[in-house]
Amino acid sequence: MESETGGRGERGTGHARLGELCRRLTDTSGSLRLGERGLRLVEFLTSGLRDGRDPEELDDVFDELEEELLAAGHSAGLGSFRTTPPTPPGFQRLPVAGPGHPPLHVLACPLGRCGRVEAPDAETPHPGCRVFDRPLRPVPLR
Repeated sequence: MESETGGRGERGTGHARLGELCRRLTDTSGSLRLGERGLRLVEFLTSGLRDGRDPEELDDVFDELEEELLAAGHSAGLGSFRTTPPTPPGFQRLPVAGPGHPPLHVLACPLGRCGRVEAPDAETPHPGCRVFDRPLRPVPLR
């Protein structure tokens, strides 16, 4: 097992930095402010991944992108650390398993390559993965 910021995380969680890149690309607040070199690195990564390259093969490019993010003022680079905790959602009752209740699920990486997981929202369409240009896939909770 490699570190949280590089390579594979725990078994089944996928490439940690790929998951964080996916989350940042989806953020519509414009928090991924990069210069021209950083944007080229993002394009190189997404193109390589869409062409079937393993994220581990691109770790040197992830390292370069991390340096660009740090230079642009992103204190965590591609780490999953947050400087501002997200506003916790209100507690909701979970439906009781049984007849007439829909199965519970989460939305995950469309290709299972990273550990990104989102809670579904019945009122909005499934969020997309901007790395693989596909919607997140529903994964049933067991």
